[in-house]
Amino acid sequence: MDRSGQWRGPRKAAVCLTLDNLGEAQDVYKGTWDKPIGSHPSVTDQLPRMLDLLNKYNINITYFIEFWSLAVYPDVVKDIIAHGHEAAWHGLQHEPWASLSPGEVRDKLARSFRIAESSGIKYVGFRPPGGGLGDCTSWNLMKEKGLEYISPVDDEFRWFNHLNGITVLPLEWPKVDAFYYMEKFDDKREAFRKQREVMTPAQFKEHLMSKIDLALEEEGFLSILFHPFLQTSEEKLEVFENVLKRIANDSDIFCALCRDVAKIASRWQGNENGK
Repeated sequence: MDRSGQWRGPRKAAVCLTLDNLGEAQDVYKGTWDKPIGSHPSVTDQLPRMLDLLNKYNINITYFIEFWSLAVYPDVVKDIIAHGHEAAWHGLQHEPWASLSPGEVRDKLARSFRIAESSGIKYVGFRPPGGGLGDCTSWNLMKEKGLEYISPVDDEFRWFNHLNGITVLPLEWPKVDAFYYMEKFDDKREAFRKQREVMTPAQFKEHLMSKIDLALEEEGFLSILFHPFLQTSEEKLEVFENVLKRIANDSDIFCALCRDVAKIASRWQGNENGK
């Protein structure tokens, strides 16, 4: 796999810690949410513990949040931003992005960005719900809306590529907690030559630690994704804390918001196009 994007910014390697999904946006979209709106346990239980750990280790993350959730959890979003974290766009309501039509993409962009800006939130980053961009994504339209980077879960994009002036910060599936913890990724795990059945937090931790070491060795870039709704056990939360501890204690790691890594990369990568 040609990643061809050696890190040339501060320190030896760059790491972006990211979170996806805030609350029940996707469940409501799919019609599977039967509880009061604004009471998702990932927001009331798991997320506060994760934010406390981030504060403990003085690490900031990029949180890709569905636009729908801004109105449902406004105080949570304000608190996230107030503590130095980045709120980035994760679609309107976690719709399957890769299957949208161009018209649907334009509609969701227009609605999300117009209302978000009126609330004082300016998106500069985007991660497509479901990970894939599909054929519907208009890079020119994304640029017009002010996006500076896109972070797809895609193993083909090179690090720090620039497409129509937008920096690409790709995330690989084996660096996503859902890849290990959810049954629906059986086929995906098998495609990556992992075991087909659900994997353990210990296996996820082992993989992440090895990839952090590799990023330092290669002076590269690493993006990691945790979902608050999946942090349902002490063992899973320990993986999150162990990653924070590993990164916080290594002065060779530049752990930063996606927007900051993208901004630095845009200065030296130029406007090279393609995958």
